[in-house]
Amino acid sequence: MSMQQQIHAKLADAIACTHLDVINESHMHSRGSDSHFKVVVVSEEFSGLRLLPRHRRINEVLKSELANDIHALAIHAYTPEEFDESEHQVPASPNCLGGSKFDK
Repeated sequence: MSMQQQIHAKLADAIACTHLDVINESHMHSRGSDSHFKVVVVSEEFSGLRLLPRHRRINEVLKSELANDIHALAIHAYTPEEFDESEHQVPASPNCLGGSKFDK
């Protein structure tokens, strides 16, 4: 199972998503393979939560991957009311500045 598939499976199992995208952005960065990802998570679970608790929830689900495999994770967490798939544009991820623990 690829890292992208693993991230998708873990998020889908842990959070009741109405929309879930896991985008491998590794090709845009210096390190290359399976180290940079963007997730778009839409869930009722985020209703009433500010941005930080939403991100903490996703970080907790992916704790092991973040500690061992992933250098960068861009998180976009929305409620269904905040996200319109046909109109919503997810912001572009910033360029990687390097500094990965894997760059040795």
